[in-house]
Amino acid sequence: MYLLSVETSCDETAAAIIRDDGHVLSDVVASQIALHTEYGGVVPEIASRAHLERILPVIDQALHQAKISLSDLNAVAVTYTPGLAGSLLIGLMAAKTLAALLHIPLIALDHLRSHIYACKIANKTEVFPCVGLIVSGGHTNLYRCQTPLDFTLLGTTIDDAAGEAFDKVAAMLGLPYPGGPSIQKAAENGDKNRYAFPRAFIHDKNRLDFSFSGLKTAVRYQLMGTGHQDFSKHEWDAQTISDISASFQEAVIDILATKVRHALRATSMNTLCLGGGVAANSALRQRLEADAKRYHYRFYTAPLSLCTDNAVMGAIAWELYRAGHFASLELDILPGRVRN
Repeated sequence: MYLLSVETSCDETAAAIIRDDGHVLSDVVASQIALHTEYGGVVPEIASRAHLERILPVIDQALHQAKISLSDLNAVAVTYTPGLAGSLLIGLMAAKTLAALLHIPLIALDHLRSHIYACKIANKTEVFPCVGLIVSGGHTNLYRCQTPLDFTLLGTTIDDAAGEAFDKVAAMLGLPYPGGPSIQKAAENGDKNRYAFPRAFIHDKNRLDFSFSGLKTAVRYQLMGTGHQDFSKHEWDAQTISDISASFQEAVIDILATKVRHALRATSMNTLCLGGGVAANSALRQRLEADAKRYHYRFYTAPLSLCTDNAVMGAIAWELYRAGHFASLELDILPGRVRN
């Protein structure tokens, strides 16, 4: 049996063909980074137009790579939440059209749950139950994941997501978009202890929410002082950029790692699964790997290719298929940041 997975929640147009035994037959991703770089972030209208141009060629390429035809498909799965409204609509319309024409089930995917499931796909082992940590440009969430179909939100950001903060701090420093890889590279030559940036809620063991706005503001004040300032008129020496990057990155990692320990303790679980674009950060991975040994919990994450948005993580659709969780052709998108 074959399933087509479609992902268009933000700025990646992706499709994959996945067999019912979990084997991935094709994995196609059309990136939009080049389109959004000059703006320093994703422009929703540009993203939507790019998805419209690319969705059918990407699906066709996925079928071609898998060496199957549309008539071989047994189901089509698509991300409907969360994400950018225009982007989600393109993928959903394509998936609904195929489901209707082929008379096959439509399966609705939660993008964030799919990111956690990517840990199971990549490690080829059972990871549930676990605490799930999603860290990306739009989300910083902690979940109790009892099963692939049973998620409970434990904490989320009350302002900026971690990835958003990376992008904004990179922009302040004059580093290129996307900010995560730029900050990571600059931090390699930096002193992570030079600047004592704040770590919001880090000592509150009963609160699993995050806040990165104050950290971002602290970086701004360190660079420019208070008041309105034009960053485009300033340049900093390479060592200052590296030290700011390293100190900022370390603050983010401290916050994430500490909240993970609080969540594991609160849920009495001993497994952590990490997903999302910021999960590609090597310093974060190293910290969580070290903490897993120190505090005796299992740690799983996906390879870099499955941290950024992709359709392979849509393999969670087979869990929904087996449970009979099919969506109506009247399914609508559910944009936004947080879902329980």
